[in-house]
Amino acid sequence: MKAIIPVAGAGTKLRPHTYTQPKALIPLAGKTILSIIIDQLHEAGIKDFIFIIGYLGEKIQDYVKTEYPGLNSSFVQQNERYGTGHAVNLTRELVGDDEVMIILGDTIADYDVKEIMDSPVSMLGVKKVDDPRNFGVAEIEEDGYISRVVEKPAIPKSNMALVGVYKIKETAVMFSCLQKLIVTNDNGYEEFSLTDALECMMQNGAKFKSFKVNNWFDCGKKETLLESNATLLKKFGGNVFDGKSFENTIIIPPVSIAAGCEIKNSVIGPNVAIGEHTKINHAIIKNSIIGAYSNLFEIVLSHSLIGSDAEVKGVNRSLNIGDNTAIDLSGMKSLD
Repeated sequence: MKAIIPVAGAGTKLRPHTYTQPKALIPLAGKTILSIIIDQLHEAGIKDFIFIIGYLGEKIQDYVKTEYPGLNSSFVQQNERYGTGHAVNLTRELVGDDEVMIILGDTIADYDVKEIMDSPVSMLGVKKVDDPRNFGVAEIEEDGYISRVVEKPAIPKSNMALVGVYKIKETAVMFSCLQKLIVTNDNGYEEFSLTDALECMMQNGAKFKSFKVNNWFDCGKKETLLESNATLLKKFGGNVFDGKSFENTIIIPPVSIAAGCEIKNSVIGPNVAIGEHTKINHAIIKNSIIGAYSNLFEIVLSHSLIGSDAEVKGVNRSLNIGDNTAIDLSGMKSLD
C-alpha cells in the first residue's frame, strides 16, 4: 500500500505565515502538520509515500528528505491549481495497481490507521459537523456503506463531512474516473474535486464504507490552529527539552519547548509550543505557537501565532501610581 499526501496548496487563510512556509510545515504541538500525518501512516506500516507539491514545494521536499531519510519518498509537481482530484491524478504512474491511503496535507485526524488499511473495502473518514455546506458530504446507509457523496452541497442531505482521509482499494477505477472528469469537464469546472471522482466510482460499482474519526483537527486558519495545538499538546503530553535549564521561569503544562531555547524571567503556558533556538526574556506566553529562532522580550502574548526568525519586543514602563487610579496600558483599541 502507498500513501498519497497532497501538499501543493498555498494556505491563504494562514497568511502571512504561508508566504514563506508551506502550511504543512507550520509548527503544531512540537511537531509539524506534515510530520504528524507521516508518523501516523509510517507507524501503521506504510513505507512508500507520494507527496504532491506545488507552492514552496522545495521546502516540503527538503523537509521530508532531512527528517525522514528512511522513507521511500516520491514527489510530484502540481504546477496548476486545479483541485485535489487533479492533484491525485498526477500520481497515476507511481501508484500503479497498488491500494492507496490518501490523506490531505492539512488533515490531522484521530483514527485506527491499521484497521482502515486492513479493511477489505474502500473506506472514507467522516465526522458530524453543524454546517456541512463547505465540505464533501457522505450519505450513509444503516449498514455503514455510503450511497452517495456530494461536494459542497447547497442543500445537504447529510451532516457527515468527509474529513480528508481515504483508503482506496479500486485505484484503477479511481484514476479512470479522474481522467474522465478532467478530459470531459462537462460542467466547465476550474477545479476537480476528489469527491466527484468517488461518486463516479460508486456509480461504476465500487463499494465504500464510512468510518468515524475520533477527532478531526482543523489546521486551516489561526484560531482553529491554536485550538488544535492545545488539544494535541494534551494528547501528546508536551515535551520540554531537558538539556537546558530556564532561569527564573515558571512552566505551566502542557507545553512543548524545542532544543536550544533560552528562556529567562518568564511564565510559559499552558498550551504553548516553541520552536528551536528561540530566546525569551521577561515574557508571559499562553495559548500560542512560537516559531524557531525568534526573539521575544518584555511582552505578554495570548492566542498568538509567531513565525520563525521573528523579533517581538514590548514596552518597558516605570510607573508611580497613586491610590484610586485606573490606567489602561494596552495602547491599542479594537477596530472592529
